Amino acid sequence: MAAQDVHETAVARYFEAWNSADPASLGKAVAAAWTEDGSYTDPLADVAGHEGVAAVIAGAREQFPGFSFRPTGAVDGHHGIARFTWELVSDADGSAPVAGFDVIVLAEDGRIRAVHGFLDRLPAA
Repeated sequence: MAAQDVHETAVARYFEAWNSADPASLGKAVAAAWTEDGSYTDPLADVAGHEGVAAVIAGAREQFPGFSFRPTGAVDGHHGIARFTWELVSDADGSAPVAGFDVIVLAEDGRIRAVHGFLDRLPAA
């Protein structure tokens, strides 16, 4: 598998996890995307392990029901590191109140070892 394919596959698995609607599929998607000790850090969260990552994702999905995460643009990767932008989009009207930029670090098996997330747009308080 070419290096770019590894990065694109990892990001695709990342979005599968973030868009999982029920706890069973979420758990499987997180395990497929992250290493057992993988971490997720952004301005609102700092967790490690499958349970911690799944809890952050479940919390975001509860806060924004009827929304989906989607990439905005291409994945840029090298040396087991990739960056990409994303937005949280309303399934009903297409509005995107949340957007961000993530950098991921991959393990040898292509799963995510760490996510460093940045929030570029948040809804008004």
